[in-house]
Amino acid sequence: MTLTETRRRQDALPRPESRPDASRLRDESGAVTTEMVIIMPVLLTMVLLLAQATIWWHALHIAQATASDALAVVRVEDGTTAVGQDEAQRVLDQLGRGPLRGTHVTITRTADRADVRITGTATSVVPFLHLPVRAHVSGPVEQFRPGGQAAP
Repeated sequence: MTLTETRRRQDALPRPESRPDASRLRDESGAVTTEMVIIMPVLLTMVLLLAQATIWWHALHIAQATASDALAVVRVEDGTTAVGQDEAQRVLDQLGRGPLRGTHVTITRTADRADVRITGTATSVVPFLHLPVRAHVSGPVEQFRPGGQAAP
């Protein structure tokens, strides 16, 4: 086979530009960039929402722990609402106020029952999303009864 015959055979083959596969590939140039422009904001939004849910959950646990500790000191026999407020502030300071913002502690104590309510908002990761955090615990007040007297 001579050089001329080889060139004739190569000329007889379809050129890459005229093949249907090559033209299809050329039409998809930039498709990955377009897909990334759509997918990346959705992916980043999902990550931010997951982080926001985690912070809200942590803030809820801080509020519950604060309410439980405050209730423990309020419901004892000589407990007062002022002591409960002090305990709630101590626990909030100890656990850190990072995830829980704008806390408000409400403590009520009657002769038979003590209630503690903690409200606030979770720190916002997603702009303009302020999730409320609420915790409520209650329990009976301890009362000393001399021997032989039963509780009603």
